[in-house]
Amino acid sequence: MAMSSTILHGNILTPDGWYLGDLRVEKGRIAEITGEPVDPTSNELPRLVPGFIDLHVHGGGGADAMEGYDAVATLARTHVRFGTTSLLATTMTAEESQVREVLAEIARYIDHQPTLVAQGLATRVLGVHLEGPYINPGKLGAQPAHAQVATIEKLDALLEIVAMPLITLAPEVAGHQQVIRHLADRGVRVQIGHTLGSYEDGVAALEHGACGFAHLFNAMSGLHHRKPGMVGAALAHAEYAELIPDLLHVHPGAIRAALRSIPKLYAVTDSTAAAGMPDGDYKLGEQNVTKCLGGVRLADGTLAGSTLTMDQALRNLVRIGLTLEEASHRLSRYPAEFLGRDDIGRLACGARADVVTLDVELNLTAVHVDGCQVSGESHVAHA
Repeated sequence: MAMSSTILHGNILTPDGWYLGDLRVEKGRIAEITGEPVDPTSNELPRLVPGFIDLHVHGGGGADAMEGYDAVATLARTHVRFGTTSLLATTMTAEESQVREVLAEIARYIDHQPTLVAQGLATRVLGVHLEGPYINPGKLGAQPAHAQVATIEKLDALLEIVAMPLITLAPEVAGHQQVIRHLADRGVRVQIGHTLGSYEDGVAALEHGACGFAHLFNAMSGLHHRKPGMVGAALAHAEYAELIPDLLHVHPGAIRAALRSIPKLYAVTDSTAAAGMPDGDYKLGEQNVTKCLGGVRLADGTLAGSTLTMDQALRNLVRIGLTLEEASHRLSRYPAEFLGRDDIGRLACGARADVVTLDVELNLTAVHVDGCQVSGESHVAHA
């Protein structure tokens, strides 16, 4: 259990910049931050950054979210080891009956997770990211061939089963613009993905209430100077979009172009059961996938999610030129803001004490969820 009062010391990344001092935790929340402004590169003390928030994660530790309760428990235990303190369990395209069954299993896990989080055993599952089945059958990527047309009635029924902060769909499918408007009115974040839609389709979706783009550049119509496609709509108009920074899904040059265009571009792993596991064969929904050469692929070579973990995503962003502060925002602050959450994704008084501790080479040395240490060295004094 989290101790009643815990102090973490080091270079602390706050919403107002870096401070060298102490972060005091009481009852799972940040009670106080004291210290002086600092350039963290001036010393070798630990770097304390907000816990990572992964809004697109299918699996980890050999388990796939579509396998239900036990699998979600496994992926939650796996990803917390790599600094993820909140995540959305992400589904795959499947028959409607299977989607319903999986959502009910995830809801059951969420009901039981507070004890696991409080004991430092798992990351916090915020709810579901429904990726499919309401996508374009011509742009499945690694999704199984069970694409369907969404209706307001179908989505309302699914929303009754489990908390679902995020839904990905293809806006060009007949009727989907109206569905987007309805979901936005209900407070659901809708993002565009697995789409063959045009630039105009993307702009119209944003006007109807869509607010993001799934794994930018991947599984969407690309940019051409006379046919800008869905990528063009994102680069020209988006405030938020998710991107997989494993340096395999997207070239570093394309990442940098997106960083200049989309103010709150944020990182996701799109990780599969293969994350945190050795090379070999795994499941992604009903698909068989193979982990090898640093990636995960279908038998035909199609990229099928990733093996990325959020700590490596942070290091990759720094490697291509971002500062640690900039990279942290894209793993914590912006995904929290995208969900409209101010209790996570930031180290500030009153926020949840979700803290990742890094050494000078950005290796992860400790993770705290609600102030409870779950891995690594503590760098902690107890008050």
